Amino acid sequence: MLTKRHLMTAGAALLVLGAAAVAQDSRPSATTAAPAGTRFITVASTTSTVDSGLFNHILPLFKAKTGIEVRVISQGTGQALDTGRRGDADVVFVHARAAEDKFVADGHGGPRRAVMYNDFVLIGPKSDPAGIKGSRDIVAALRAIQTKAAPFVSRGDRSGTHQAELTLWRDAGIDLAATRGSWYREIGQGMGAALNTAGGMNAYVLADRGTWLSFRNRGDLDILVEGDKRLFNQYGIMLVSPQRHAHVKQADAQAFIDWVVSPEGQKAIADYKVGGQQLFFPNATDSGA
Repeated sequence: MLTKRHLMTAGAALLVLGAAAVAQDSRPSATTAAPAGTRFITVASTTSTVDSGLFNHILPLFKAKTGIEVRVISQGTGQALDTGRRGDADVVFVHARAAEDKFVADGHGGPRRAVMYNDFVLIGPKSDPAGIKGSRDIVAALRAIQTKAAPFVSRGDRSGTHQAELTLWRDAGIDLAATRGSWYREIGQGMGAALNTAGGMNAYVLADRGTWLSFRNRGDLDILVEGDKRLFNQYGIMLVSPQRHAHVKQADAQAFIDWVVSPEGQKAIADYKVGGQQLFFPNATDSGA
């Protein structure tokens, strides 16, 4: 089992949108109106919860229990938090702790609840021009990539993964603004697109393990670096402030949050597997997560 100190390994299936017909909310920013009488909430969530197929697994279970449909806006964490700040979602479900804490501190929502974790992995071509395969030191691996100017794809989208990547470059003592060149490519897109771009370029890319396990178009890519404790990846969930946005569906949104962190919801998360591998590890009872 994956723990904070011993992170898991794995393989396999890019899925698309959430189980409950992932559609936009019918608020002013939405593109699709809900049928009259439909009971639903809108969740702004990181692409990894969608691309990994997790929502395909857990959302039908929640709807069967409560009758509440969950509609997902799939975005990078930064964009998802912005959606919450505008009041264009009822819940945010993301993975960037510092940004989450600021969201709460600024009065946009909360309280934040820990939900689950997995880890990031450094993906790259099997030919491995930077010579980093098998390393458990992500900082040393990034230094080798920069030194050899080996192609690297960055999401560049303010997502939780992008923020984690930038932190790791800083930990490596690398000033991207001063040293980046044609070897470093920002694409401003989600995890699936970043993996596809890395496959086409034979480049390195940081990915969350859940999306990697669900990704089919692997080509010559493989996991090259994993297991560093700095690659730990925690997810949190928050209610968008009904005090700032009176249209927030507080009761139904809170019902979803309460279910996700309940023993039933946590079991649903733990039960989701791809190729026999568990993608996310529930830890709602960990007060420090």
